[in-house]
Amino acid sequence: MNKINFLLIAIMSLFLFGCASQTMTGDSYSGNQARKAQTLKMGQIESVKGVEIKAGEGGIGALAGGAIGGIAASNVGGGKMSLVSAIVGAVAGGIVGDKIEKNVNTLNGQEITIRLSNDTLIVVTQEIDKNVGPLRAGDKVRVLTSSNGTTRVQLDQ
Repeated sequence: MNKINFLLIAIMSLFLFGCASQTMTGDSYSGNQARKAQTLKMGQIESVKGVEIKAGEGGIGALAGGAIGGIAASNVGGGKMSLVSAIVGAVAGGIVGDKIEKNVNTLNGQEITIRLSNDTLIVVTQEIDKNVGPLRAGDKVRVLTSSNGTTRVQLDQ
């Protein structure tokens, strides 16, 4: 494989893995959420249900995978065989890239039912924080809600 093809594959690989979704834990903030007031309510977890959180799929994985597969396979054979190899490689790469994108963009989450201190029940879904672990029924929590409706649940420590 020549240096240009190798460089193209490396760049597209970075592009593919760069499509990983942002974390959605209770302790994770995006840049536009910093320095903005949030409403704080206290509560206790009534129940927890495990869920999968699937981020939107933009097709970037299939596109990048197809490009990588096509370039990599184009060096197999010569003449018309090289073209056939490139097409097969692009299709296979697209399928693999799509699977990678789906796996990267699927998070382990929890649907958390909380009884607030005013006796109101609410439900919030968020990613399980790998550092904190899953939240459990009986945990005392802080519920923070921003002006745009984003709500997060944090252990009250």
